[in-house]
Amino acid sequence: MVTESAWPVPFILDPSSLTIDSTVAFCVSVLVTITLNAEAQAFMSNFLGDSRPGAKDRLHFNAFLHLGVLGSICYLIGGFGWPRIFDIDRSKFEHPRLYMVLSRMAGPLANLLMASIVGSIVMIFNAFEYNPRVFMMVVGVNLTTAVYNLIPVPPMAMGYLVLELMPQMEERTRTLLFLIGPYVVLALALAERLSHQAIFSPYFDPIIRAIYTYIVGS
Repeated sequence: MVTESAWPVPFILDPSSLTIDSTVAFCVSVLVTITLNAEAQAFMSNFLGDSRPGAKDRLHFNAFLHLGVLGSICYLIGGFGWPRIFDIDRSKFEHPRLYMVLSRMAGPLANLLMASIVGSIVMIFNAFEYNPRVFMMVVGVNLTTAVYNLIPVPPMAMGYLVLELMPQMEERTRTLLFLIGPYVVLALALAERLSHQAIFSPYFDPIIRAIYTYIVGS
């Protein structure tokens, strides 16, 4: 038996059709997704050399401490977002550019891995004819976050990769991009939602749905 998707993928909160179960499932999935994304970055940066014993912004697995205002709003508007951005000291890395990219990319890769693992749980639930609705939401939100990290603007992972590929960029410009990047991503997500003009979705949503279908088999 294959369970049809309980809600659209990617899932976006729609005030006109909100239900308690979908809202709760989405919020829980966002907390799981944000925590995993942030802790994966923290673990990778620690592993590669930026170890900070007693640091309060990493390796605590407290979802609420990883929530950032702009990233959380973006989840509510566009179905994707990012955790609170924590500092990584690149001077502690043996290969700063490479290790910085690996640290930031660890977040969406962890989300993709989580989606795969939870997808296996969905298949087990289907085999025993139980309804895996919440787990399907976890898969969807993790996949959406992972794929939308391809947006080439910080704080998305691809944005950090783009910056590292341009070492000649002035430090002032780099700092400015870090500061305004979250506002740019949020503004684009809001513009797409309010204007109904596709900006990200034509490129990313088909990828999300294809991977989702492959993982959960529905």
